[in-house]
Amino acid sequence: MSIDSIFVHKMWNDYELSKMVKGGIPFPMLSDAGGRVGTIYGVYDEDAGVETRGRFIIDPDGVIQGYEVLTPPVGRNVTETIRQIQAFQHVRKTKGAEATPSGWRPGKPTLKPGPALVGKVWEVWTTKEAFD
Repeated sequence: MSIDSIFVHKMWNDYELSKMVKGGIPFPMLSDAGGRVGTIYGVYDEDAGVETRGRFIIDPDGVIQGYEVLTPPVGRNVTETIRQIQAFQHVRKTKGAEATPSGWRPGKPTLKPGPALVGKVWEVWTTKEAFD
């Protein structure tokens, strides 16, 4: 979503994104003309009429689980965003019985939150299998 029009989004997808992602992005882009949504999320600069780049991971209950706001010269990492979404989905699926360490990917070891974990996170975090 951005303050750009749907026409600008289409041009961006057809002439840029489709060259970076086969077939273009697999979800619709939305226009926030006037910055109403950006204002709610604190990324719209009304004086300049622009939105700062923000990424918000919102769960099915509408709760923001993660966000990142970057100034325009710094690019985002789509692979990291997908990894984080997978991690949030895993934690939700386990109803919080498992947590994901930094850099976790599907199929890798998870953490079991609780008093027994205190002071022992490094044992899971540093195992070779955790990041191979």
